[in-house]
Amino acid sequence: MHALLNVAVMAARSAGNLLGRKMLNLDKLKVEEKSRNDFVSDADRDAERVVIETIRKHYPEHAVLAEESGADGDSDTVWIIDPLDGTTNFLHGFPVFAVSIAVAVAGRVEHGVVYDPLRQELFTASRGSGAQLDGRRIRVSGQTRLDRALIGTGFPYRLAQQEMGPYLGMLETILRNTAGVRRPGAAALDLAYVAAGRLDGFWETGLERWDLAAGSLLIREAGGIVSGLDGSEDFLDTGHILTGTPKIYAALAKLCARDIKAILHGGETS
Repeated sequence: MHALLNVAVMAARSAGNLLGRKMLNLDKLKVEEKSRNDFVSDADRDAERVVIETIRKHYPEHAVLAEESGADGDSDTVWIIDPLDGTTNFLHGFPVFAVSIAVAVAGRVEHGVVYDPLRQELFTASRGSGAQLDGRRIRVSGQTRLDRALIGTGFPYRLAQQEMGPYLGMLETILRNTAGVRRPGAAALDLAYVAAGRLDGFWETGLERWDLAAGSLLIREAGGIVSGLDGSEDFLDTGHILTGTPKIYAALAKLCARDIKAILHGGETS
């Protein structure tokens, strides 16, 4: 295991252990609403502190981009951290959340970890070395038929007023043409599930870099396709993502071309 990935794993496990303990006393957590449907708690902040402390112990010169504390440092190596992806789930005791940590070097994501502390499942990837679940190689599913595919998604909430209508159009299209759609509520874990073949595809809008960085590398190293909704490579910047097995990705992009255009152009398709 690469040294950077090894530190990411240590940091993710430490944060995950903390979250497991915090979940036993949810009623004692201090919770704030950053914006509509966007919450932060003591658990998020404490988990992020644990991750950053672990990184700084080994690489004090590296930069950090974290969901709660923002950007810190000036280095070509940047740690991209979501200490608790699925905060709303966590605060309700709904058992779907994860720690996501990625390492970007010179602007390219090179290593990624997604850790599910409740199931103790550790998803890891390093560029060019494949993706693994608990040390075993994983691949995206072999599904080729859209009507048999299980697709993941997440509802837009940061820009809900602008995006909800067009998004619902895409949701209806996919519901009518697949085996089903799932919305667990933790994007990093959804992406890990695509990499592991548990979902055949996934799309969402309005995500943040820390939601996507680790999971997108997992999928690519597991043989899947990842892009923006329009096929572009700027999904880490736009937060709009479409991914899946090669066949399912292509089928979704074709099937939803009109809906995607509406999402990207505020409802206008002409």
